[in-house]
Amino acid sequence: MNILVTGANGQLGNELRLLDQTSTHNFIFTDVAELDICNAEHVNRFFETNAINACINCAAYTAVDKAETDQELAYAINVIGPENLAKACAIHNAVMLQVSTDFVFDGNASVPYTEDIPVTPLSIYGQTKADAEQLVLALNPKTFVLRTAWLYSSFGGNFVKTMLRLGAERSELGVIFDQVGTPTYARDLANAILVMIEKENSEYGIYHYSNEGVASWFDFAKAIFELGNLSPKVKPLRTENYPTPAKRPHFSVMDKQKIRKEFGLEIPYWRESLKECLSLLVEGEIKN
Repeated sequence: MNILVTGANGQLGNELRLLDQTSTHNFIFTDVAELDICNAEHVNRFFETNAINACINCAAYTAVDKAETDQELAYAINVIGPENLAKACAIHNAVMLQVSTDFVFDGNASVPYTEDIPVTPLSIYGQTKADAEQLVLALNPKTFVLRTAWLYSSFGGNFVKTMLRLGAERSELGVIFDQVGTPTYARDLANAILVMIEKENSEYGIYHYSNEGVASWFDFAKAIFELGNLSPKVKPLRTENYPTPAKRPHFSVMDKQKIRKEFGLEIPYWRESLKECLSLLVEGEIKN
């Protein structure tokens, strides 16, 4: 199977590169230098030249706060890009997997979000991702939309690496305690994606994936320091004490019964996956 991975230089793309080392599939990794997904002509030509059977779209404009003012670019990457990929997938009878986000929800729920709950994004970023979901599902019948949240990895920049740096530099710091969700290890997400792509006769549509369990950003930070053998004092902050241009959902916990049932996945608990990631960082496996 020829599997196109866009946005391959990000956290998830790099984790998929590791899977390629033991996979029998032919992964084709691209970032904007190799494939501009916002250019429909380039996308169509790439699909024809490489006989693409599946596309995993990891490419996204993820600067959530910057998107509030950089709306045109956010829309181009997060909506027009997926639209072009979905059209090409439809022409070539290819499976598409569009990575989406908890930011499509407003965070006002009190129980985990299921896939059938209507989206109500609070930010430009969330709106572009919600728009993309509708488009790709409508344009290509063989499409998965996979929503995830609080992604981190041993690759790239993320909350885990930021906390490790700050925890080593400072004796005290404040972290938001009134936003609740589930940290997601990108390596676990990459494994789940490959299972989804490989399964024949799958039910296409929207799925949720994060690690198991629930935490606030405060809890997440405390666990990082505990498992990373750091001991700064951590003060809980309210969201109102740390204003940002884009509003964040206060509750981002997602129900994962559908993906477990359809694909037989065993989803790791978030602290166990965090421990695995931190061991890689401590060993220095990944430095970028």
